[in-house]
Amino acid sequence: MHKLQPQLLNAGRARSTLEARRRKALLKTGALQDAILNSAKFSSIATDEQGVIQVFNIGAQHMLGYAPADVLNCVTPADISDPQEIVERARALSAEFATTIAPGFEALVFKARRGIEDIYELTYVCKDGTRLPAVVSVTALRDLQHDIIGYLLIGTDNRARKRVEAEQERLDQSLRDTNLALQEAKTAADRANLAKSEFLSNMSHELRSPLNAILGFAQLIDSGSPSPTPAQQDSLDQILQAGWYLLELINEILDLALIESGKLSLSPEPMLLDEVLADCQAMIEPQARQSGIRLNFIAAEAPIFVRADRTRVKQVFVNLLSNAIKYNRVGGSVEVRCSARAGGRVRIAFQDTGEGLSAEKLAQLFQPFNRLGQEGGVEEGTGIGLAVSKQLVELMGGVIGVESTEGAGSLFWVELQAAAAPQLVEALPTPTAHASAEALPGVPQRSVLCVEDNPANLTLVARLLARRSDLRLLSARDGRRGVELAHSAQPDVILMDINLPGISGLTALKILLDNPATAHIPVIAMSANAMPRDIAKGLEAGFFRYLTKPIKVKEFMDTLDLALACERDGAGEALLQEIV
Repeated sequence: MHKLQPQLLNAGRARSTLEARRRKALLKTGALQDAILNSAKFSSIATDEQGVIQVFNIGAQHMLGYAPADVLNCVTPADISDPQEIVERARALSAEFATTIAPGFEALVFKARRGIEDIYELTYVCKDGTRLPAVVSVTALRDLQHDIIGYLLIGTDNRARKRVEAEQERLDQSLRDTNLALQEAKTAADRANLAKSEFLSNMSHELRSPLNAILGFAQLIDSGSPSPTPAQQDSLDQILQAGWYLLELINEILDLALIESGKLSLSPEPMLLDEVLADCQAMIEPQARQSGIRLNFIAAEAPIFVRADRTRVKQVFVNLLSNAIKYNRVGGSVEVRCSARAGGRVRIAFQDTGEGLSAEKLAQLFQPFNRLGQEGGVEEGTGIGLAVSKQLVELMGGVIGVESTEGAGSLFWVELQAAAAPQLVEALPTPTAHASAEALPGVPQRSVLCVEDNPANLTLVARLLARRSDLRLLSARDGRRGVELAHSAQPDVILMDINLPGISGLTALKILLDNPATAHIPVIAMSANAMPRDIAKGLEAGFFRYLTKPIKVKEFMDTLDLALACERDGAGEALLQEIV
C-alpha cells in the first residue's frame, strides 16, 4: 500500500498537467475563434449545409453594414451578392464541369463542396445599396464523419486593389494613347519628309534638265572656235556664273534636306589631310587669283590623318575657303594650318584678313538662308553653305567653330577625329583615257550611241561630238529603241538618260547587261537625277560612270575617252580569248 502511494501521486500530477494543457488549448482555441469572429479586417460568414447564414462576424457587419438580425437564419450569401455575377459564375462553372448549375448559393460553393480550393472575386451589395468588391475564399465545413455541415466564406476588402488596378489601367491607357499619338506624329513626319524629299528630287530633276542645255551650250560657245568677241565673252561669263551659282543653290538645298531627313549617307575612312587640302587648294585657287587673295597652306610637321568622309570634308573645306576669299579685303590673304588637339582630335583652321564679324552676327552664323546682311552685296551666296557644313561636320563626329574680331578678320576652324595611317595596299592598274582629237590614219571611226529624249540635250551632245572626227553619233529617243540600236549597231560607248519614255534607263541597262552581245559596251549615265541615292543606285546597277546634269564639258569628254579606252581594252581581251 505504501509502495502504491508515490505512483498514484505521480499519476495524479500527470493528469493535472494534461488537464491544464487541455484547458489552455481550449482557451487558446476560443481566443482564436473570438479573434476571427470579432476581426474587423475581414468578413467571416458561416452557413449551414443549405447555405443559410449562421455566423456573421464583426468584420462582415462593418464591411457590409448589415446587423446579425438582418441576415442570420434568413438569407444566403448569394442574396447579398451581385446577382449578375452569380449568373455569370453559374454559366462559367456549367461550361467548365459540363453540368447545369443554377444561379444562386450553389454557384458560390460548387467547387468547395467537391473539395476543390476556391478563391474568387465577388461583389457584395451592402445594406445601403453600395457595392463592395471582395476576394472570397470558400471552405466546406465537415463533421467527424466528413459530412458537410456548412460553409465558411472569408472575404477581404478588394477596393484598394481595384483602385490600384483602375489607376494602372488609366495610366496604361494614357501611355497607349501617348504612344499612338507619337506613332501617328512620327508617321505624319515621315510622310512629310518623304513628300519633301520627293518634291526636292523632282524639282532638282526639272531644274537640271534646262540647266544642262543652258550651261552646256554656254560652255560649247566659250570653248569654240573662233573665240567669242569680248562682248560675247562677257555675256557668256555672266551666263556661266549665274548657271553654276543656281546649280550650287540646288545642291545645297538638297544636302540640307537630306541631312534634316536623316537620309544622308557618309563613308568615313582614314585620309591624309595634306592630300585633301591640296585638292581643295587646286579647286579654290582660280577664285583666289581672280579676287587677288593670297593662299598660304602651312604644311604640318608630320603627316596627319583624320577619319571622315572624303567628299564631304572637301565640301566643307571648299565652302570655308570660298567664304574666306569672298569676304576678304582687297589684296588680303587666307592662311590654313593643321594642329593636334586634346582628345585625339585634329584642328584645321582657316584664317582670313577680312572685316571680321560682330558678336551679333556671330550669334546668327550657321543659320540656313542667313547671309548676315550681305543680301545686297556684290558677292553671290545662298546662306546655306555654313549651315550644311556645320551639320556635315557634326555627322562625322566633329566640331566646327569661329572666332572673329571686327576689323581684324575671322578664324573658322574644324576639328575632326584623328586616325592612324591606313595600311598600304598594292593598287590595281586602271585604264588610262586616250585623248584623240583627230582620227588617226587607217583607224576606223568609233560610234557613240546617245539615248536621250530631250532634244536640247541631244543637240548638245551632238555638238560636242562634232568636234571629234574620230567619233560618230547614233541616237535614240526612247529606251526600247536604244536597246534595239545597241544590239544592231554595236556602238563603242552608250550615253544613257535615266528618265526615258517606255522603259527607264535602268531597265534598258539591265537588258543590255543581260545580253552577251551588248554586255561589254560601257554605258555612261547622263541624268538629272542627282540625289546621292540615285547615283548610288545607278552605279550599283552597272553604269560605267554616272554624270549628273548639267554636265561639265571637260568632265564629259574625259569620261567618254575613259570609256572608249576601256571598251577597246575589253574588246581586245575578248578577241584574244576567242582566238585561244
